[in-house]
Amino acid sequence: MITKGQKINDRYEVIKNIGEGGMANVYLGYDEILDRNVAIKVLRGDLSNDEKFVRRFQREALSASSLSHPNIVQMYDVGEDDGLYYIVMEYVEGKTLKQLLKRRGNLTLSESIDIMLQLTDGMAHAHDSYIIHRDLKPQNIMIQDDGQVKITDFGIAMALNSTQLTQTNSVMGSVHYLPPEQASGKGSTTKSDIYSLGIIFYELLTGKLPFKGDNAVEIALKHMKEPLPSLKEDNNNIPQSIENIILKATAKNPKNRYDSVQQMHDDLLTALDDERINEDPLVYKYPEHEIENTKRIKKLEELENETEEQQIAEKIDEEDSDDKKSKKVIIILSCVLGAIILIFLTIFFIVPHFTKAKTVTIPSVKGLTVSKATDKLEDLGLEVNVDIKTQSSDTVDKGRIIKTNPKKGKVVKIGSKVTLYKSTGKKTYKLEDYTGKNYIEVQTILQTQYKLKVNIEKKDVTGSNYDEQEIIGQSLAEGSEVKEGDSITLYIPNIVEVFPDMVAEGYSIDDAAAFCTKYKLTLKTVYVETNQYSPGKIISQSRIAGSEIIEGTTLTVEVAAKPTETTDNNKKPNNNNTDETTDTEGSSSSD
Repeated sequence: MITKGQKINDRYEVIKNIGEGGMANVYLGYDEILDRNVAIKVLRGDLSNDEKFVRRFQREALSASSLSHPNIVQMYDVGEDDGLYYIVMEYVEGKTLKQLLKRRGNLTLSESIDIMLQLTDGMAHAHDSYIIHRDLKPQNIMIQDDGQVKITDFGIAMALNSTQLTQTNSVMGSVHYLPPEQASGKGSTTKSDIYSLGIIFYELLTGKLPFKGDNAVEIALKHMKEPLPSLKEDNNNIPQSIENIILKATAKNPKNRYDSVQQMHDDLLTALDDERINEDPLVYKYPEHEIENTKRIKKLEELENETEEQQIAEKIDEEDSDDKKSKKVIIILSCVLGAIILIFLTIFFIVPHFTKAKTVTIPSVKGLTVSKATDKLEDLGLEVNVDIKTQSSDTVDKGRIIKTNPKKGKVVKIGSKVTLYKSTGKKTYKLEDYTGKNYIEVQTILQTQYKLKVNIEKKDVTGSNYDEQEIIGQSLAEGSEVKEGDSITLYIPNIVEVFPDMVAEGYSIDDAAAFCTKYKLTLKTVYVETNQYSPGKIISQSRIAGSEIIEGTTLTVEVAAKPTETTDNNKKPNNNNTDETTDTEGSSSSD
């Protein structure tokens, strides 16, 4: 557990926690040697015990630290301190792209293109250095106050590639931005990042994700086989050239995507040119669903619906096909090996007659206590290993023997060593604090890995700081031990939208207009001459911060305006428009 004031590697002082994720926690820290604030990402404790994961984490984080680009968060240091594996990186003041989308709903076309140009420029640099991100999503993209974009989480995203799909065909990670090839269990390429960029571009323009579902597998299947919803049907003002860029980036068949991120970047630069803005809709050159991909979809979608007999029949058919192919090889090899086999058979019949040792069959000791199992084995002339192994079991009581090694029925020489496996009872798991995480991903993990019964309940909350799929509570506390079949309830928000404090949060008139458009409110603006605030900033609002938003109501805001210059006799010129009121639903018009 990292605490405030703790020093990592006798150099980085922890100031406060600034973020938590499924794989790591992030802290604001202070580098005492270089006298600067840094962000420290510390690998979660349970993953620190996985040697293979830690090795990849360190190697690929070090590789990502070689990247130097204005749109990529700079990595400074990677190391380990008393079991804590950490990455030290540039501290970026600002908000994530996801937070901006929650606040604004969707962005304008010019804003979206500007962000995508920065993202593609940064990713082109990474790909040129042979580094693939593999987990691009708005949560991993920072926006500074000046509008500069910073891409984060290169090292951890790459180290997590091997855990995107579990053996139970359950998709883990950021499934909403997951390329079809990753969803089907194939490896990632630079084109995988291009797909994720296309989904992000879609979300910037629409304010919503193209594919949603009740669980991770359902969302992954939609990425693999459902066409992307039309942007122009959602907003006819979006140029065809822009929709074509998104369609090309999010093609399900990687052959239909851009060959490089640089190509996508170059396409964005000219997308609004007069000769391109009304170009013909994109037509894919290659089929979107190839045969191999179709087979993988069947495995994900139909495996659970097949009966055991059907699965066995398919297995037999496959084996029969393999047998036919190998018959010719067997016939040839059998002739060559025939003579050798005759020689070995002769040796095996003669030699054992002279060297045969006394043997015994390992008996079953399942369910016995350690002492009784030991007695039974030693009575047969076997030696019991003093190092008794432990293993969880749903069927054998705690303290009783589960199995032996060698296993029961095995014929061994008298005097052979036998290892006992003692039951520790049913396997239990310690729950984490899941608040703030996506309930679909958590539900999938709890159901497939822990075999828990997961209930989802909604609770009324106010404010716009919650995501509709965010967990805000759980019925069992962090650290609770559970076993297969136990139940847990995850609470998600039933969001009651409320007015923000536009003054304290620094809203501009443009922010207020976007807010009223999003919630279908009427905006009235009153301009007040003042030197206390920057022109265009909101200095008061008619609706109390925290009060519920009701569609169709009117919000009046006072906006700071630059004072009118005085004349030589220190009197203001006659101007009947000093105070100006506007009435708008997403756009302004004079009262």
